Amino acid sequence: MLSRVVTTSLTRASPLICGSVRNVAHLAELPEEHEMLKQTCRSFANEVLAPNAGDWDKNHTFPAEAVQQLFSLGLMAVEVPEEYGGSGLDALAYAVALEEISRGCASAGVIMSVNNSLYCSPVMKHATDEQKQQWLAPFTTGENLGCFALSEPGNGSDAGAAATTATLKDGQWILNGTKSWITNGYESDASVVFATTNKELKHKGISAFLVPKPTEGLSLGKKEDKLGIRASSTCNLIFEDCAIPEANLLGQQGEGFKIAMGTLDGGRIGIAAQALGIGQAAIDCAVHYSKDRKSMGQPIANHQAISMKLADMASRVDAARLLTYRAAAYKDAGKNFTKEAAMAKLVASEAATYAAHQAIQVLGGMGYVSDMPTERHYRDARITEIYEGTSEIQRLVIAGRLLKEYE
Repeated sequence: MLSRVVTTSLTRASPLICGSVRNVAHLAELPEEHEMLKQTCRSFANEVLAPNAGDWDKNHTFPAEAVQQLFSLGLMAVEVPEEYGGSGLDALAYAVALEEISRGCASAGVIMSVNNSLYCSPVMKHATDEQKQQWLAPFTTGENLGCFALSEPGNGSDAGAAATTATLKDGQWILNGTKSWITNGYESDASVVFATTNKELKHKGISAFLVPKPTEGLSLGKKEDKLGIRASSTCNLIFEDCAIPEANLLGQQGEGFKIAMGTLDGGRIGIAAQALGIGQAAIDCAVHYSKDRKSMGQPIANHQAISMKLADMASRVDAARLLTYRAAAYKDAGKNFTKEAAMAKLVASEAATYAAHQAIQVLGGMGYVSDMPTERHYRDARITEIYEGTSEIQRLVIAGRLLKEYE
C-alpha cells in the first residue's frame, strides 16, 4: 500500500495542505513524501506500462495484470481511508500518481481514474457504513472493479435530462433505460447508476443506485471501437426491468444529480492529471528524438523552429500542472474547488492535445507511424477534452463561478 511506501502522513506533513492554499502558486517542488510517491509510480510506469502500452492499444487488450498491480500498489483507491482497504492519502497524491501512470499508459490511467474518482469517491462519501462494507471495501483491494453510469445516448452534456428510470415496486427498484460511454463497462463488477425517480422534479428527481454486475435485466452493448485509450473498454449498459434491492439506493432519493456533479468535480482533477501524463509523454518523446535526430550537421533540437515548439509544449504542460495541483490543494483544504477543477481540466486537456500535436511535427513522418508512441499520445489526448465534461462545459462552469464572485 502506498500509505506504507510513503511512511509519513501526507496530510499532516505537506506544507502545501497545512499552509495557505496560496502556497501552491509558489510551489518550487513537491513535498518529500509526494516526490517519493511520484518516483514509485514513475518506476512502475517505465518498467511495466510504457513497454506494453503500444501492444495493448493495438490489440484493444484490457491490461488486467497491470491493473491488479495498481491495486497492489494502493493506486486504485488512493483517497479511500485505510479502514476500507484504501491508501488514505490526499488529492495531491492522487493527481501526482495518476499523471505518472498516464505517462506510461493513458488507458491504464483512465481505468485507475474511474475506479478512484467515479466509483470509490461517491460510495465513500454517500454510502452507509453497511453499504461501504459491500460496495467499497472489495473495490479497493483488487477483488472488484467499479464503473460510473451517468451519460445517456440522448442527453450528452445535459446530465440532468436522465431518461433512464427507477421505479420502486415491492421493495425493489426497477431500472429501465440505457447508459452510454461507460468506461470499465465490461470488466467492472458494479456501477454507480443515475436514474430518474420523479420526472416532475427534473434534475431534482434523479437518484443514484449501486448496481451489481452481472445482474438479471442488465446487458452490455458492443465494445466501442475508439480513436484512443483503446486498452480500456467502453460500452452501453442496457437496463430492461432490472431489479435491485431497495437498499441499493446511494444517498437519499432525489440527491443523484448533486452526487453526480460533486463526483465530477473530483473526477476533473483526475482527468487533468491524466492529460498531464499524456502531454509529458509527448514532450519526452519529442525531446529525445530531437536530440538524436540530426539535420544539417546538428541535432534538430538546435534548430530554432524545433526549440520553439519544445518551449511552448513544456510551458503549457507546466502551467496546467500548477492549476491541477492548486485544484487538488483546494480539495484537500476543504474549500470549494469546482472552478479550480474545471480550469485544471480545461487547460491540461488542451495542453495535452497541443503537446501531442507538436510532438508529431517534431518527429515528422516518424511521428505519424505506430513505430513511435507519438501518434498514440495524439489519439489518447483527444478524449481528455470530451469526457467528464467537454471543454465547452468547463468554460461555462468557470464563467458561471467567476460571475458569482463579482455579485
